[in-house]
Amino acid sequence: MQLIFEKSVPGRNGVRVPLSDVPKASPFPDALRRKEPVLLPEVSELDLVRHYTNLSRRNFSVDTNFYPLGSCTMKYNTKVTENAGGLFAGCHPFLPLLPGGERLVQGPLSLVHGLEQQLAEITGMDEVTTQPLAGAHGEMTGIMVIAAYHKARGDKKRKYVIVPDSSHGTNPASAAMAGYEIVTIPTAPYGDMDLEQFKNAMNDEVAAVMMTCPNTLGLFNPHIAEICAIAHQAGALTYYDGANLNAILGKVRPGDVGFDVIHVNLHKTFSTPHGGGGPGSGPVGVKKGLIPYLPTPRVQRKGDGSFAVEAHPEGIGRVSDFFGNFAIMARAYAYITLLGREGLIEVSEHAVLNANYIMARLKGEYELPFDQTCMHECVFSASRQLQDGVHAIDIAKYLIDRGFHPPTVYFPLNVKEAIMIEPTETESKQTMDLFIDVMLEAARIAREDPEALHRAPVTTPVGRLDETRAARAQQVCCE
Repeated sequence: MQLIFEKSVPGRNGVRVPLSDVPKASPFPDALRRKEPVLLPEVSELDLVRHYTNLSRRNFSVDTNFYPLGSCTMKYNTKVTENAGGLFAGCHPFLPLLPGGERLVQGPLSLVHGLEQQLAEITGMDEVTTQPLAGAHGEMTGIMVIAAYHKARGDKKRKYVIVPDSSHGTNPASAAMAGYEIVTIPTAPYGDMDLEQFKNAMNDEVAAVMMTCPNTLGLFNPHIAEICAIAHQAGALTYYDGANLNAILGKVRPGDVGFDVIHVNLHKTFSTPHGGGGPGSGPVGVKKGLIPYLPTPRVQRKGDGSFAVEAHPEGIGRVSDFFGNFAIMARAYAYITLLGREGLIEVSEHAVLNANYIMARLKGEYELPFDQTCMHECVFSASRQLQDGVHAIDIAKYLIDRGFHPPTVYFPLNVKEAIMIEPTETESKQTMDLFIDVMLEAARIAREDPEALHRAPVTTPVGRLDETRAARAQQVCCE
């Protein structure tokens, strides 16, 4: 296959390559030698720098654009916490496992232990493990802990996990991977899991109930304590998906309302750039009776104040090679320490205020399936615009042309033409007003010129793609 480099000019280069020091009579067999020199573009250093800089400017990022991606908490992450993440770059993760290595890493072990204590206090849990490497990994870890708990008690009849129909897809997936069957409870007209149907589904064969509160519709379930109590009466445990923890920091501790297990998304709530596939971190917290089943080894504080790595035979074993994504943990530790209790309360208050401001401004033009005070995010429907042939995806593509990352669309699945908006606490009123103006403009264009929205985006290097065809008719670009 012939490669064509658009910016390549014969004889131009931006690097001086040293002469080869490989002996001509090298031991490499002929079958492994190149028949022809590798074909590379011939460009200057300036050509190269401008090429990649301009490519980077085509990306959306929270440092350059408003990123109201619902359910993802795409907040701006301060540079002071970014710097904290790099402080331990020279610390090799194998050091604690080597003879005498614990002595060399007392600082990092202290940070792991301290972060676990911070997260336990914030969530109302008794102990936390930082091993899980992402939210879904944390879910899987939490369900494995629950399974180990029931197994240790000899309770073999528990085979179901209950989830609401608005749950993140990873909830039923994690439970299924742990060997459980899924019972899905529909959403009631008031926007939360139908309480009566939940009561009917609960029995002594249920192992756990997995919930997000506030839920994916951005609503706080007023029956949450009752749901936990009903589950406990039947011998089941309750699992809190911490994806939306940003809405209740300092206001509600999930452990105080009855949850037994929680995972926390450090890469959403606690100052790590989120998106692009990572990096992630999903620490898991548990109540006292579940501590023996946490992943092992764990960092423990000894009587002399030093820290050690200790194995626990009842634990579910390792779920990652080390103690988690350490740089993410360092950012989170710095973020929590910097803000303190009062600062974390401000985070949740401003996140909720911003979401309700957007909801109040837009509900005259976009249908609001559940017209009530929301928490950190609000969910609209483009069903009004659909009457003119405009879908949620058309509005999302138009926002790209106007310099905004689209909100989440078509999720949650129980809202037709869903548009889920989460501004987070870091956005100013001025930024939100600009976004609102564009959303109102899109609603007007949907009425007056719907075809204009069908053509969007028109300012990007690649226009509207046939995503269905792309998924079904994949082609290999080169051989």
